[in-house]
Amino acid sequence: MTDKTESPVAKPENSKKPLLDGVNFPSDLRQIDRGELPRLAAELRAAVIDAVSVTGGHLGAGLGVVELTVALHYVFNTPDDRLIWDVGHQCYPHKILTGRKDRIRTLRQGGGLSGFTKRSESAYDPFGAGHSSTSISAGLGMAVARDLDGVPSHEKHVVCVIGDGAMSAGMAYEAMNNAGAMKNKLIVILNDNDMSIAPPVGAMSAYLSRMISSKPYRHLREIGKKMTQKFPESVQRAARRAEEYARGIFTGGTLFEELGFYYVGPIDGHNLDHLLPVLENVRDAQQNTPVLVHVVTQKGRGYAPAESAADKMHGVSEFDIGTGLQKKGKPAAPSYTGVFAESLIAEARKDDKIVAVNAAMPSGTGLDKFAKEFPNRCFDVGIAEQHAVTFCAGLAAEGYKPFAAIYSTFLQRAYDQIVHDVAIQKLPVRFAIDRAGLVGADGQTHVGAFDIAYLGCLPHMVLMAAGDEAELKHMVATQAAYDEGPIALRYPRGEGMGVDLPAFGEALDIGRGRIMREGTQIALVSYGGRLAETLAAAALLEAEGISATVADARFAKPLDEALLLRLAREHAAVLTIEEGSTGGFGAMVLHMYAANAVLDNGLKIRTLTLPDTFLPQDKPALQHKAAGLDAASIAATARQLLGREASVVMPLSAKVKSV
Repeated sequence: MTDKTESPVAKPENSKKPLLDGVNFPSDLRQIDRGELPRLAAELRAAVIDAVSVTGGHLGAGLGVVELTVALHYVFNTPDDRLIWDVGHQCYPHKILTGRKDRIRTLRQGGGLSGFTKRSESAYDPFGAGHSSTSISAGLGMAVARDLDGVPSHEKHVVCVIGDGAMSAGMAYEAMNNAGAMKNKLIVILNDNDMSIAPPVGAMSAYLSRMISSKPYRHLREIGKKMTQKFPESVQRAARRAEEYARGIFTGGTLFEELGFYYVGPIDGHNLDHLLPVLENVRDAQQNTPVLVHVVTQKGRGYAPAESAADKMHGVSEFDIGTGLQKKGKPAAPSYTGVFAESLIAEARKDDKIVAVNAAMPSGTGLDKFAKEFPNRCFDVGIAEQHAVTFCAGLAAEGYKPFAAIYSTFLQRAYDQIVHDVAIQKLPVRFAIDRAGLVGADGQTHVGAFDIAYLGCLPHMVLMAAGDEAELKHMVATQAAYDEGPIALRYPRGEGMGVDLPAFGEALDIGRGRIMREGTQIALVSYGGRLAETLAAAALLEAEGISATVADARFAKPLDEALLLRLAREHAAVLTIEEGSTGGFGAMVLHMYAANAVLDNGLKIRTLTLPDTFLPQDKPALQHKAAGLDAASIAATARQLLGREASVVMPLSAKVKSV
């Protein structure tokens, strides 16, 4: 525990006027004497901690790249030189140095700064991020564009910063393989913050890195290449391999050399005396060769509570700087993620064929709890959603019952595998789709908007959505019992409705919805996480003399056609509500109604979906209001559909619990 008399934040060495006060853009940073850069880095680290303590967000990753951020902006001429941050959750120090210092306390707030890099936000963000492992591909595209434009590479550098976790994704290696073959000048900084790649680093490693990245060494290397060209091809190959492996013995990096990159490192990513000369050497090299600089950093660096936390305070809510304790309110109901995890554990206790798979998100999906009880039946495959899905397909082919727990937005990355490796073969892979719908502060890149549409068009796929946490428990049991083909379950981020949870989940009849309340004039058909707001909307309408039925569809595929057709016969209007994109549940209902000639009978129908835009980050309640998916908006749409105006205005906070 941190001594109460000692600040947990590493402070600048002296009490002079803060250097950071005079740094608004990287051009200001480059005017600072390089001997003062460690002091600037300490001030920058303190500024990041101060801001995130107020806004919440990603902390540990940003603290780990403070010195690297300072060094990159000091050495390279950004924004003319392109600096691409993979994922972008480590970009808060970068934002402070690039004209956004005065807005840093708006991080992840409505109308404020994005928690990731964003092209529309700053010229210093040349490529938007939020998903992993895209930087090298994007950087190679920029490097090729530069060369096609005839711009000398030394006038416009392209630098990609990618973490060792992001390097677990196949896309990174696809890009490196392509870059190594094309021979365009591209600089990749491998930020190794888990010591998963690097051996220990120190003075000797720093010396070797400076040496092999220096102009004399590289010049000598080129002379050697030219000399060996006078010898037979077999001698040339032997000499080339000898030089590469000699460097590999001392520095590592043989894998990257085989991919066509010139490898430099590993070096201490917190020592500016080591970082600066290596980055300058790499910058000034004239050869059109991709280079990989291996930098070792410590996640959470300089903040004791983060350094000692198991997850290095990767993602945090508001917290007390002195203690690191996060300010989390007491939940009113269990989270959907927690209910999913407990439900899956309960099913796995009964069936030893159930296994769980996630893609580098064990705690985010709740599978860390599953892993504690079933360590041999839980698999974290890294940031590799494509592999995760086909891995599950292989398990299913051998009679196991794999649950792939993946966020909706990340499952998009594995769509080809869902189609070819699962759906075509009708393999019973169970998809648990977390973060289905709007996600608040994480913003546009993390919204789970499209899974209903992109899965609903696939043959053999069963689609379910939980209207409350009790339904989620039953739907996990339904997945466990279903062996006819793939079956997907979506559920939102955050707390449930507070309904009573059954002791055990019971398998539902496939394609069967339920009626929550009976009415006579309009049928409100909810699919998934907007059920509570739909019930609240019905209460608002009832207070105005409008009688509304509320149905929980449960299934988008197959639809409960009997229920939907009855609702069409018995009501003047039908309104569908879903927290998904166009082309989803509402579109399927319209298609079914058209096929049954229901629309010919004068039925009024409208579908409520997420708007056809990417909504920016905000508080979830405000996002839902902006999307027209809160209770008041649902009620307003129902009135419009019926041609009625409200006679009584009810408070937005009106709530009705599930029955």
